[in-house]
Order: sequence, then C-alpha cells, then structure tokens
Amino acid sequence: MELRQLEYFQMVARYRNITRAATHLNVSQPNITVSIKKLENELGVTLFDRGQKHLTLTPEGERFCHEANQGCHQRD
Repeated sequence: MELRQLEYFQMVARYRNITRAATHLNVSQPNITVSIKKLENELGVTLFDRGQKHLTLTPEGERFCHEANQGCHQRD
C-alpha cells in the first residue's frame, strides 16, 4: 500500500465522489480510480459501492476509513 493510495481513498471517502476528490487533489480522475482499484485488490475487499452520482463506503470501507484516520492521527 502506498501513501498516495491512502490519501486518494480518504479524499474520495470524504467527498463520496471521485471527480471532486480529483479536483481537490489536482490529479486526474483516472489516476484516482486506478489507485483505489489497486488498493481494493491489495486488501482483497471492495471499499466503495459505486452508484451513478456518488459512492458509498462498504462496511469494509468504513472500517478501513476509521483505521486509516486513526493511523494518521497517531503520526501527528
């Protein structure tokens, strides 16, 4: 897992939208999509339910988001 993948995941989880996350991070939408797919493959879980207009965290995504946020706060 790369730090960039974690950053992209957290931003998509925050906005529930890849386009808005990409705009905020100043990267292309495909970069985020590929990064999250790789992260899901590495973890062996689906992190987001993909709807037409927004994304919803799966239960596994919720747990991962919580753990990622906890890990980031412990580094501070």
